[in-house]
Amino acid sequence: MSLTNERIQQRLTEKFGDVLTGFEEPFGLLTFTAQKDYNLKVMQFLFDDEELRFRFLTDITAVHYPDRKNEELAVVYHLHNFQDNIRLRMKVFVPVASPKVFTATKLFESANWMERETYDFFGIEFVGHPNLIRVLNVDEMTYFPMRKEFPLEDSSRIDKDDEMFGRGGTF
Repeated sequence: MSLTNERIQQRLTEKFGDVLTGFEEPFGLLTFTAQKDYNLKVMQFLFDDEELRFRFLTDITAVHYPDRKNEELAVVYHLHNFQDNIRLRMKVFVPVASPKVFTATKLFESANWMERETYDFFGIEFVGHPNLIRVLNVDEMTYFPMRKEFPLEDSSRIDKDDEMFGRGGTF
């Protein structure tokens, strides 16, 4: 019997109950949200379970939702089961005031770099990470560039007015 999104959801719900919410399948990719203190427990279950076998971590990233109170940052994990060729996405929301989740480096060695990169750009602190440092930005940076905390453009610039490019205005 081949593994389906419905079966994966059933196994997860049996094991974790209300800890996991928001199950959906955009473009056929099973997606759900886990409480922040359960990120590692859920991934460990997905890894160890002989039916599920999600033993490859494809990616870790984050998304900044500035309008979501106390869950402004979402850590997003993409896992892959090679034997059944099924992928899933797990999200964990954390407040920007205390962006901490448990590291997955003991379970997936590839998480080391991905967590460092996510820390570097979003400021997510991975508790227990062996070497959580900036890897792509300079150490002197006091901010995290992928957060939506700064305006995209300087509104006082006049060189970007449409009139400068022959559009609109008076001729």
